[in-house]
Amino acid sequence: MVIPVSAAALERLQAAFGQRIQFGVPLARYTAARLGGPADALLVVNDAEELAGAAKMLWAEGLPFTILGGGSNVLVSDAGVRGVVLLNRARRTRFDPHADPPVVWAESGANFGALARQAANKGLSGLEWAAGVPGTLGGAVAGNAGAHDGDVAGNLVQAEMLHRTRGREIWPVEKMAYAYRDSALKRNPGQAVVLAATLKLTPGEPEAIRAKMERFSQHRHRTQPPGASMGSMFKNPRRDYAGRLIEQAGLKGVRVGDAEISRLHANFFINRGAASAADVYALIRLAQRTVEEKFGVRLELEIELVGEW
Repeated sequence: MVIPVSAAALERLQAAFGQRIQFGVPLARYTAARLGGPADALLVVNDAEELAGAAKMLWAEGLPFTILGGGSNVLVSDAGVRGVVLLNRARRTRFDPHADPPVVWAESGANFGALARQAANKGLSGLEWAAGVPGTLGGAVAGNAGAHDGDVAGNLVQAEMLHRTRGREIWPVEKMAYAYRDSALKRNPGQAVVLAATLKLTPGEPEAIRAKMERFSQHRHRTQPPGASMGSMFKNPRRDYAGRLIEQAGLKGVRVGDAEISRLHANFFINRGAASAADVYALIRLAQRTVEEKFGVRLELEIELVGEW
């Protein structure tokens, strides 16, 4: 259990960050599923230097913190988040089409889908798969985001990191020790922060690149539900699909409160407007229990549970 930030610590945060820090802020407005209780404290960081400075101070103070980017792939508890939430708005990007291979450098708060579209407009291929991926580059790097047979592991050259004890470091892609929707960062939470990343690209024709992205986008719209959700709820088991298993278990359309397992794609759980995080969590447990009972497969979460559960 994480202990709430003490009054003395809150005063030190106020002294350090002034009006930039807010207290008791509801997080639902900052998450894709529109769910989540209040953060003890919320601090917006606008570039990689602010992110690094805040992380260093919070580590030095022994204060827990959570980084929130686009708010996808997370389920924030109704009780909220103890400690400090760093809202990552570090979004600077820089393309180098003349490098060999061409690359894009971006801060970790950059929207990943927007980054892919910028690359396409510059005639740079390689990120078409990411055009519809929600969230930020930092989250994508940490979770090895992927779609349409592409993933971050296939694009990442290196990441600029801030390590808790070693300070700033450059991590080549090999150090991430990537696996399916997994990385060394996810396996060792709280030890390092992604400040920025460099991704490799290839030259191409803008029209052909945009056409490929449009095909991927149309496929996403046909197969994934609109509305407030976290994205894919579970990782796909080896040689199978989580959505297929949940559907075969008879759970499509099942609701708890105002949370629903999508009728279009069973690996998406939708907030129909007034759901609580507890409603979604109850559906998660129901899906895991039912699929394991029927098929002997334990579904593993792709999203991250944030806060107290």
